[in-house]
Amino acid sequence: MNRYIIPGFAAIVLACSAHTALAQGASNATPAAAKPATNCTTCGTIESIRYVEEKGKGSGAGAVVGGVAGGVIGHQFGSGRGNTVSTIAGAGVGALAGNAVEKDVKKKSYYVVTVRLDNGNKQSVSQTAKPAMKEGDRVKIVDGNRLALLAN
Repeated sequence: MNRYIIPGFAAIVLACSAHTALAQGASNATPAAAKPATNCTTCGTIESIRYVEEKGKGSGAGAVVGGVAGGVIGHQFGSGRGNTVSTIAGAGVGALAGNAVEKDVKKKSYYVVTVRLDNGNKQSVSQTAKPAMKEGDRVKIVDGNRLALLAN
């Protein structure tokens, strides 16, 4: 009877130790939950914000209209040779003024925001309104021409 108790006891001990080894191995072998990849190719940090004012270009239309208006106004002054001189002077001054007004009307002003992307590249975005962000803010470039502020 002693023969059957020891082998039975040994079988129980072996079974328990095998179960423990399997349980420990299973917990050690379970891979950690993989972190979701945050691969944002258009995310970065604002490096600079510049205000740009681009001068307008005259097409000549402003000079023509200004010259005609200046000539008409200049013609109202003087008589004889004085009238001719004031008409010519008025046309010249009007042409210069008309050209300057046309350039001023056609000037463009905007903000250029330079973003240092996470991959090391730089990308610039132009905006007509002053951006609500500041240098050092984390942003995402949306559709290539808009900025979205990211939580830090």
